[in-house]
Amino acid sequence: MSIVEQSQAADQGIEVVRVAGKIGAEVRGIRLSADLEPAKLEAIRQELLRHKVLFFRGQNHLDDAGQEAFAKAFGEPVAHPTVPIKEGTSYVLELDSQHGGRANSWHTDVTFVAAYPQASILRGVVIPEAGGDTVWANAAAAYDDLPPHLKELADKLWAIHTNDYDYAARKTAATSEEIKRHKEVFASTVYETEHPVVRVHPETGERSLLLGHFVKRFVDLPSSDSAHLFAVLQSYVTRQENTVRWRWAEGDVVIWDNRATQHYAVNDYGDRHRVVRRVTIDGDVPVGVDGRRSVTRTPQSGEGSAPSASAS
Repeated sequence: MSIVEQSQAADQGIEVVRVAGKIGAEVRGIRLSADLEPAKLEAIRQELLRHKVLFFRGQNHLDDAGQEAFAKAFGEPVAHPTVPIKEGTSYVLELDSQHGGRANSWHTDVTFVAAYPQASILRGVVIPEAGGDTVWANAAAAYDDLPPHLKELADKLWAIHTNDYDYAARKTAATSEEIKRHKEVFASTVYETEHPVVRVHPETGERSLLLGHFVKRFVDLPSSDSAHLFAVLQSYVTRQENTVRWRWAEGDVVIWDNRATQHYAVNDYGDRHRVVRRVTIDGDVPVGVDGRRSVTRTPQSGEGSAPSASAS
């Protein structure tokens, strides 16, 4: 039985139906566009803060331009720092399974820079008949689940995030061409950023775990200890009770709060074609429990440029 939320959205004729217990809601009765009334846009923003991920079925009227226009109404769009945008657009990142667009690991978008995106708007363009779901996790619920002593430790930890990681080790089935694309495009400029492991959400005040696959190690801890501690903390994020899974259809749009979630695009659809297109909304620099802000080290040039999109 559906759980329909009574909220500000209901006053705007919008139906919000929870999809999972701790994260995610489907929003019905709305046609996304740049022309949405301010009250409806604000209702969507409030539901996003509440549910962390919002799902919109049947938005087939949106093309690249329409997606960008809606994103501009929702916030300030920002292009990916290393991967080229889709030709003919200003901000759209195309994730095409035939050109390396298979993340297949838990991450928060672009955390290797300081002011990483606050939100992502993803549109389903080509969806396989089976497989290709995306799973999101509630990183705030994960923090709440930590035992008191782990919370105390996490509150003090800082981590180095980077886009220069061992792609072949993370993706054991990666082809030599995919590895080459990762080095030449995704890591064309290498970033390293120090983030608090626990960030305080600027709008809700919630504390959430800021982890994911861009973490290189924890500050002042050796790599071996970092790996063990990372596994413990990350396991709280990816507990099934903290997640929601979405079966895509063409024309679906998903918006998530990138400051309080991780996600995982499941690579279970073989050689079938999958294309999704993303626009991200510019974010703020995270603040830790102690009030300190994240810091990006000086970027370093990588090996070149070519059209591809790896994990992002």
